[in-house]
Amino acid sequence: MTQEERRVYLIQELLAEKPQYAHTTVPRNEQKQKDLLRSLMNVRLPEPIGEDFLRVQDEYLQAERDQRGVVDSERLPSVPGDPRLVLWQGDITTLKADAIVNAANSALLGCFHPLHSCIDNIVHSRSGVQLRLLCYDIMRGQGHEEPTGQAKITPAFNLPGKYILHTVGPVIYGPVSEQDCEALASCYRSCLELAVENSCQSIAFCCISTGEFHFPNEKAAEIAVQTVTSFLNTHEQSIRVIFNVFKDVDLHIYQKLLGGSRW
Repeated sequence: MTQEERRVYLIQELLAEKPQYAHTTVPRNEQKQKDLLRSLMNVRLPEPIGEDFLRVQDEYLQAERDQRGVVDSERLPSVPGDPRLVLWQGDITTLKADAIVNAANSALLGCFHPLHSCIDNIVHSRSGVQLRLLCYDIMRGQGHEEPTGQAKITPAFNLPGKYILHTVGPVIYGPVSEQDCEALASCYRSCLELAVENSCQSIAFCCISTGEFHFPNEKAAEIAVQTVTSFLNTHEQSIRVIFNVFKDVDLHIYQKLLGGSRW
């Protein structure tokens, strides 16, 4: 099958699941097809799905992944003066690392808003529908929402790395409290502990809580760097930590924290 044939097949299979989609037609435009497929994946509930669908979906997502390009974290330069740390600006879903961190919500099922730009949506969209299915099983077994500051680990499925670490950061509604700061620090510690337990040699952190959860960028970066360096110094672990930023504002903040004029 070509990529277009795979994409159309996946769209048709997802449309056939719900009677309300009966009159929805598959657009001819490639980008509109991609948007429709992603939207259908975003809103799909964690219900069983056939092996044929998963096989074609995996082939499609892996081809899309390869077309976007994969960044090998081992080739990224370390920050000046500390070989354990890396600062990298880019799309975390293109990064080949043992673990990447997803800023999740407390349901841990991904973002259900079609085409939303949050990292949770993009991670689930590019990993595949089996990620939501697995997260649903994990949460059903847990019996309650994921507490702030903790983390869960899953395979990365169709992403370049091995694992995804899902952590729920604090949501900021007003002034940042000490409790908020400790909760954010706990996100970093929980992810590092899980990574070490699973023999990860590298972990990439997104800027947890700074997007939809409104944690101030500079304070969040300070907590991230302090918590990570303290963990590494205390545990003497040989794990490489990548601080992944997407926005220029975060890049400049981390450059200042990690080396100042040496960048």
